[in-house]
Amino acid sequence: MIHLPHQDYPTKPIDSISESFEKILYGRLFKATEGFSAANLIGTGGFGSVYKGVLDESGLTVAIKVLNLQHRGGSRSFMAECEALKNIRHRNLVKVITSCSSLNFQGNDFKALMYDFMPNGSLETWLHSSTTIDHLPHDQLHQLNLVQRISIAKDMAYALDYLHYRCGNVIVHRDLKPSNILLDSDMVAHVGDFSLAKILSLDELPDANTSTSSHVKGTIGYAPPEYGLGNEVSTGGEIYSYGILLLEMLKGKKPIDPMFREGLSLHSYATSGLAGCYVLQIVDPMLLCDDVKERCLISLVEIGVRCSSDAPKVRMDIGTVIHELLSVTYKRAAQGPHYPSSGLALDTCSMCDRIRHQVNQQKI
Repeated sequence: MIHLPHQDYPTKPIDSISESFEKILYGRLFKATEGFSAANLIGTGGFGSVYKGVLDESGLTVAIKVLNLQHRGGSRSFMAECEALKNIRHRNLVKVITSCSSLNFQGNDFKALMYDFMPNGSLETWLHSSTTIDHLPHDQLHQLNLVQRISIAKDMAYALDYLHYRCGNVIVHRDLKPSNILLDSDMVAHVGDFSLAKILSLDELPDANTSTSSHVKGTIGYAPPEYGLGNEVSTGGEIYSYGILLLEMLKGKKPIDPMFREGLSLHSYATSGLAGCYVLQIVDPMLLCDDVKERCLISLVEIGVRCSSDAPKVRMDIGTVIHELLSVTYKRAAQGPHYPSSGLALDTCSMCDRIRHQVNQQKI
């Protein structure tokens, strides 16, 4: 397992949401969102809705997640998110500002969390949605180039490295997917929505093959196959979700896209492209607009395939993922957009031979 020296990101813990920040009152949130108007609604999920708000005192723009307490598990998700976020802070995690737990104007229970606002929306929007981001012209939407996608992949990996190894506890997010990856004004990625997060005991970390009777939630297509068999939540399961998300960024298709049927999955599709040496035919055509050579794409797809293996023991750990992503970045920077043609051909062939061997070994 590789543990790399981490970048100097702020990771100073906060004591707790309630102690570090003055709790905000319902009336201020009501005013900030113009009565939680539909015009300010920026997202919905199983446990609540997210609104854009502007605090009247400072003019600060924030994101306000209002929990749906009528939904089964709504209160529990609020507590889970508070517990997961209360002692952590990192550049690639969405920052919680404060919380609200009070009554609304009708006298009903009301719970909400306030976060930093992410002006560039979610990765989901950039990869799939036709929704317009307010400050961007239409011709700049959905134009994530390869460099940006690698940067986002690294940001996500840094966040997982922190959650799994560097925050004092082992925290498993449990719902890693594009809609939970938010982009700030500089296109830095932040992992958000910890409503399903689970804090694991450092002394009792589960094995990926350990069975449990507890119901594990997640999102179809991103949850690892062993969870469906009743196995315990693990950091290895989170690596699977990361691998699927990386392949989705490279292919531009969701794991539940209609093209993946009759035994074909995003993982097997990418594996076939690697083994058959036709990676350029399986990636998002948008990436081919850049002056990108096949070796770089092969390396990225290989990371995604290894991380999303059905066999937990085959998956990379997050330290190795970061190492491989940095290696891809440094090679691009050192050699520029044009790779030497002769070297590329040799490297591509040897890599394909290695991948074919790995595929055959898995079949055995």
